[in-house]
Amino acid sequence: MKEFSISTNVFFGENALCRLEEIKEKSVLIVCDSFMEQSGAVDKIKKHLQSCQVFVFSRIVPDPPIEVVAEGIKCLVECKAQVMIALGGGSAIDAAKAIRELSRQMNYVNVEECFAIPTTSGTGSEVTKFSVITNAQEGVKYPLVSQSLQPMVAILDPELVQTVPPAVTADTGLDALTHALEAYVSTEATDFTDALAEKAVTLLMRFLPQAYKDGNDLIAREKVHNAACLAGMAFNTAGLGICHSIAHAIGGKFHISHGRSNALVLPHVIAFNARIEESEKNRCASKYQRMAKLIGLPYTNRTVAVGSLIRKIREMERAFGIPDTLKKMDVDPEAVKGLLPDMVKAALADTCTTTNPRKAKAGDIEEILGKIAPFA
Repeated sequence: MKEFSISTNVFFGENALCRLEEIKEKSVLIVCDSFMEQSGAVDKIKKHLQSCQVFVFSRIVPDPPIEVVAEGIKCLVECKAQVMIALGGGSAIDAAKAIRELSRQMNYVNVEECFAIPTTSGTGSEVTKFSVITNAQEGVKYPLVSQSLQPMVAILDPELVQTVPPAVTADTGLDALTHALEAYVSTEATDFTDALAEKAVTLLMRFLPQAYKDGNDLIAREKVHNAACLAGMAFNTAGLGICHSIAHAIGGKFHISHGRSNALVLPHVIAFNARIEESEKNRCASKYQRMAKLIGLPYTNRTVAVGSLIRKIREMERAFGIPDTLKKMDVDPEAVKGLLPDMVKAALADTCTTTNPRKAKAGDIEEILGKIAPFA
């Protein structure tokens, strides 16, 4: 027996922030990074919380380390917040989820409501049970997984992503594409998650290039924002795959953005997943074939479909200025070679690996890393 549920209430479209006005006379903690506070995004949130006492924790940094989560817990305890609002990209939302969950587990404070308001279109963290926290000293990312991590309310307002720079739009959008494609071929995929993944991919293929070219195109912004959320709903149930496992290992060692790490690895993982035993190949390669058909690519047979899908992704990445090797991202291939055993070990131990459609061994991970960081 399988299950599918969406426990987060999603409010989207123009003026979606007005949902905050239903919060009355509460103590509210906004968790964000310093840019959100300086740019005026926090003030936009405060305007909808006129009757509330509002506190701000703005110490979040990319790939939030355990130490920052601990600071956030201390802030939450001190202000006795009844409501938490995570404002920002995946790092802010992941950190807020961890702060709330660990505070609850330690019986420090029990937050009544948790809102997630993404300001980038990529992670889908606003609707998932996952949070990724970094151990900076060991250079390792830890995915936390618990149903209680899932925010109660997600607000998708395209106004908040209108000024996102093109490079960030590309990185986060390709992260969302990776979420959708990995969930689509996951061992835990169902008809319900497939529907979400298919819609997410078709929206991203159509509107992500437009959002990249013209950030003021609010229709494109809204569609990409919605697609990222749909992809989050898909992988929240279906899980992901080794693209994310390898990306976590790359990000943990070389501090490359998560979306860019995924973009770098994705074409190679699609090729790897399509080369599986005949009994499994029919399922995985056939799904890639169906996806190719949905987005208007050649799909006459599985080989043609997989090839056309990989080429389309690479074309998008080139158009977005995303390099195809770590060396082009100023990472020394010899450094990758030296850290290879640790990275392979981390990828194999990653939770995402368990739902990859093809069982990956150490040699497979090494081969993929070798393609993005040739060190022979």
